[in-house]
Amino acid sequence: MTRAESIREAIRHNPLDTFVHGVAGRFGRRAPEVERFLKFAIIGALGAALDVTMLFALQATVLPPVTTLAVVAATSAAFLTATVHNYLWNRYWTFPDARGHSLRWQLIRFTIINAIGWLLRTIWISAAYLWLGALLMPAALPVVRLFRPAYMPSATASAKLGSIAALLIGIAVILFWNFLANRLWTFREAGRASA
Repeated sequence: MTRAESIREAIRHNPLDTFVHGVAGRFGRRAPEVERFLKFAIIGALGAALDVTMLFALQATVLPPVTTLAVVAATSAAFLTATVHNYLWNRYWTFPDARGHSLRWQLIRFTIINAIGWLLRTIWISAAYLWLGALLMPAALPVVRLFRPAYMPSATASAKLGSIAALLIGIAVILFWNFLANRLWTFREAGRASA
């Protein structure tokens, strides 16, 4: 077995499969779609963690949220990283029966769907990060001061908090768009034999 085949096999049979099969099995004939959604959501949660981590790291280093353009650049870079992660895992774990079809066309469709999601998310984050930061900072301040008693938040700190909160809201909303669009268009070949 080649290294690539062993990686694909590990992805196909990972420890989460037992949990996913157990939950999906309770839905009778809808189990295959529930299983796909659960896998998509798990991958999305891992992608979201990667997305938030990348955003936090970028804003703490090279792209502090001092302008809306910096926020858009940081959230876009984080989004791109998570999108590549999500595509690979979805192709090999969520929709393995669609792998026999053109990688290029699936990737193009996946990119178009995610570009629409990115655009909607970016508009939302750009519009909401400042007021969300201003809204949430008073609630977050007592928690921060447990660890740093003399902490005084700056406008940048408020913008960071707001951009992360807006990102999390955007991820939750875009999850459903991405699943439905990818299920019906990108990986539409998946499950045709079982339908």
